[in-house]
Amino acid sequence: MDSHFPFGLSDSGDVYSYLAIKLYGQLRDGDVSLNYCNMAFPVPSTCYVVLTAVVVVYAQRHSQQDSHTQYAQLGKDVTLQCGSVDRDAVVTWTANNTDLDASHLNGSWLVLRHVDLSHSGLYSCYEGSSWHLKYRVNLKVGTPPKEPVLMCRSNNYPNGFYCSWHLPSPTYIPDMFNITVKHDSKEIVCEKDAPPKNRCYIRYLHLFSTKKYKVTLTVTNALGRNSTTISFDEFAIVKPDPPENVVAKPIPNNPRRLLVTWQYPSTWPDPESFPLKFFLRYRPLIIDYWQHVELSDGTSHIITDAYAGKEYIIQVAAKDNEIGTWSDWSVAVHATPWTEEPKHLTTEAQGTETTTGSTSAFVVPATTQAYESDRQANCGAVAISWVVGPALVAVSIHFI
Repeated sequence: MDSHFPFGLSDSGDVYSYLAIKLYGQLRDGDVSLNYCNMAFPVPSTCYVVLTAVVVVYAQRHSQQDSHTQYAQLGKDVTLQCGSVDRDAVVTWTANNTDLDASHLNGSWLVLRHVDLSHSGLYSCYEGSSWHLKYRVNLKVGTPPKEPVLMCRSNNYPNGFYCSWHLPSPTYIPDMFNITVKHDSKEIVCEKDAPPKNRCYIRYLHLFSTKKYKVTLTVTNALGRNSTTISFDEFAIVKPDPPENVVAKPIPNNPRRLLVTWQYPSTWPDPESFPLKFFLRYRPLIIDYWQHVELSDGTSHIITDAYAGKEYIIQVAAKDNEIGTWSDWSVAVHATPWTEEPKHLTTEAQGTETTTGSTSAFVVPATTQAYESDRQANCGAVAISWVVGPALVAVSIHFI
């Protein structure tokens, strides 16, 4: 008999019984090794028959039965019932294949207190000591939806507009959105984008209409529902996308000027019939105050009051000439006005300058000359005072 088996197993029946029990324990603990079949047996095929039977038992316990889904609200208590099993039946519960303590049981029911997101998972209920799988439930913990945020905008007027939405906070469980759009009591189809985008597109049926649009969005999940409604005029939601390809360049020989150019947003379909006006803002990086320029047409502007040598940040926004609101700001660009390149002295020029300096007369700077003139004048005044002073003394003595 192989030394792997405990003392006292005298016949093959005992050996196979031991093997079945041992392998079942390994399978239950997650170790599915089949090393026992590699041991020396008189009839190895019998080993595989036993193993097959054990695997069948294991598969019966862990079979992928149709699991139910149950939702629980975050922070609440939840009770899971073991299918149709009697309330007083002896059962064992597992969560994600981990045995749960009996302190969570109320008879055959599993009671979870103040559930949080970590309680989400697959729960299984087994009856009796045979571990017969009776019920399986997929618990999902989440929250009811709060009032959704809904926004509608036309960035390609006059083609149409789109509506987009989102929840102010996640629910952690699947949500379903339903949107309806009405114009003058007539419902309009809203073509939804593919998930996960929460957006749909509406084409204008009648341009320049004075009737309001009414959009209602309802969100529903297994724990509750909520909704919101907005109304608006056709012109009120017109908002172009920001200008594109904004470029700022210095102008040669102009230390206080910058040339800024840009293009219409590519989503704006008809610039000829619906021209845009633009709003430009700029500032040096060292100052927080923006300067603004509104332009009725064109796609370029020359800044004429830039600080020489200072780096600038520049952005542009767009708006329809007559209706709607300003776009968001374009991507910021940076530019520095033209500066004159410093002149570097060559070796020859340096030699010439040295020679000239050694033979030419020293020229006193203007401020030094003025100082020397004042000094000479002061010296002259002192000399005169020394001449006049004794003469006055002599005259005074004479008269005395």
